[in-house]
Amino acid sequence: MTQDLLAAAAVKDIVSGMAVGLGTGRAATRAIRALAQRAATERLALRCAATSQASHDLAATLGLTVGSLEEIGPLDFLFDGADEVDPELQMIKGRGGAMTREKIVAHASARRMYLIQSNKLSSRLGEKAPLPIEVLASDLAAVQQTLRTIGLAGPIRLKADGTPYKTDNGNPVIDAPLPVGLDVGQLGASLDRLTGVVGHGLFLTEADDVLIEDEDGRVSRRTRAQ
Repeated sequence: MTQDLLAAAAVKDIVSGMAVGLGTGRAATRAIRALAQRAATERLALRCAATSQASHDLAATLGLTVGSLEEIGPLDFLFDGADEVDPELQMIKGRGGAMTREKIVAHASARRMYLIQSNKLSSRLGEKAPLPIEVLASDLAAVQQTLRTIGLAGPIRLKADGTPYKTDNGNPVIDAPLPVGLDVGQLGASLDRLTGVVGHGLFLTEADDVLIEDEDGRVSRRTRAQ
């Protein structure tokens, strides 16, 4: 079996006694499996907080100790995936619908590492992925109208069967394409203040390190300048 270099690199700095944040999505799932294998083989004592119910259930099934962030407290390390990363390590996340919890866990973590394939690198945010925005169902129409006034007209996310998608929090998601030239810093601040918006997928300062897997499985690293 070919070694998963990305997953191995994501968990190699985790040591016994750490509190670890577990991300959501395909890359994060690979790292959860690698972490569980290391924990079992090396008898690592770890406490984990997951960013989604799916990641929580997977980690628990694999034998990791998983609790709520409220139970575990500040985290030493987080690994997670991303949908798009620009040259400044600004990211769009939320294709898996967990962006609100992912941001909460990221802000509770001392070190944050994100795992992507090389095709998710872009020259500007919005080039390859729309911006997911989680909205209270009761405020959906009002939020859509406000978003349209700032150029963010996007569809409500649907499941494969055509029914409305709901996050783990029970809320709908709007997937809004980002217009060229939009100031993402100002946009993020505006969304943070907008009544009815629960969370959004702009992660502009969260990444300390990004691990990039190329099409041959080789892994490189980019680190945020201090």
